[in-house]
Amino acid sequence: MPLDIPLDAGSMMQIMWLVLLIVFAASEAVTVGLTSIWFAAGALAALVAALLGGAVWIQITLFLAVSLLCLAAVRPLAKKHLNSKVEPTNADRVIGAQAQVTEDIDNIRGRGAVVVRGMTWSARSQDGSAIPAGTMVRVLRIEGVKVFVEPTAAPVSAGEPNNW
Repeated sequence: MPLDIPLDAGSMMQIMWLVLLIVFAASEAVTVGLTSIWFAAGALAALVAALLGGAVWIQITLFLAVSLLCLAAVRPLAKKHLNSKVEPTNADRVIGAQAQVTEDIDNIRGRGAVVVRGMTWSARSQDGSAIPAGTMVRVLRIEGVKVFVEPTAAPVSAGEPNNW
């Protein structure tokens, strides 16, 4: 037998804010990325207003204001402390460095190597063009164990004298 409990508009709003509070809190618990906790705080403020008999427009205004204030005030501080353990690796230091091509770079055949700061890396050209061995290049980015490079000077042949 169904329960015939009459729900007025105020009760419906209280239930809605409670459901939103639970949804936002649960999604925050699942993601742990400080993405929806602000809205849970706003839903809590709106729920309190609904329990006290506040008008719907006051509840919505409180929800938006508290959510945005929490987001603006706390997120920058939380982000700073949560991301404080990010440290660059030694590999990041080769980005922007000069290198010499030791094996012809051919993106189509998946070949190529450069020496950067005494380390040999698999290499590919940034624009897809072939780069002959001996060419000086600049490292633009790293993807996995490959560096992507662009030429900076003409190839240097072992038999040609340097013009000083």
